[in-house]
Amino acid sequence: MREAWAKFVRPSRTQLAWGIALCLVALAVVVQVQSTQSRDRYAGMRGDDLVQLLDGLTQESERLTDEVAALERTLEALQSGADADEIARQEAQRRADGLAILAGTQPAVGPGVRITISAPEGRITADLMLDAIQELRDAGAEVIEINDSIRLVAQSWVSESPQGLLIDDQSVELPIVIEAIGDPHALAEGARFRGGLVSQVESQKVGGSVAIVESPEVEIASLHHPRAPRYAEPA
Repeated sequence: MREAWAKFVRPSRTQLAWGIALCLVALAVVVQVQSTQSRDRYAGMRGDDLVQLLDGLTQESERLTDEVAALERTLEALQSGADADEIARQEAQRRADGLAILAGTQPAVGPGVRITISAPEGRITADLMLDAIQELRDAGAEVIEINDSIRLVAQSWVSESPQGLLIDDQSVELPIVIEAIGDPHALAEGARFRGGLVSQVESQKVGGSVAIVESPEVEIASLHHPRAPRYAEPA
């Protein structure tokens, strides 16, 4: 028993060689499976769709790179000791403003798109609207507003009633106007992506139309009024 245990904890060179070989084979299998899955995922996409996808990823990468660079500059300024208190105050204010915009409690302005959806009554479903909202968020939308009155936030919900479409318990009338702040080109291409908003609305099933206008300045004034937590409290 001891001899067998000793061989297990102190393998020979041959055993080590076989172990390494098996690890390499397993790694090769995993890489091959992942590669096959990636090819299967994008195999049915058109060249234009792949270009749009790549553009979106490139723009998101550039945005994140700029954000990292800005944070590094702030860190260097804080570490230098020169006006550190003022820099810290400005950074805290910048973060507070950013959080207020994301929470929908502060107006926002910036480049973006204005999307107008027209369709026969009852054809724009909750699922279609949810897909449209998610596509815009995936394309980098930072702020979204519906019909100049509904400010979307993380807790927003979409549903249907006998009277029609509801977003955050507010009725949504046709035509539906979506304003979103973000990179105008990325947002527009996100809506035009095959199988996306434009494809769904202009399909025979819905029979509607979509107009997209890119703008250097989109103003969103509607606000979200958060409810006080009923159960949660600061820990």
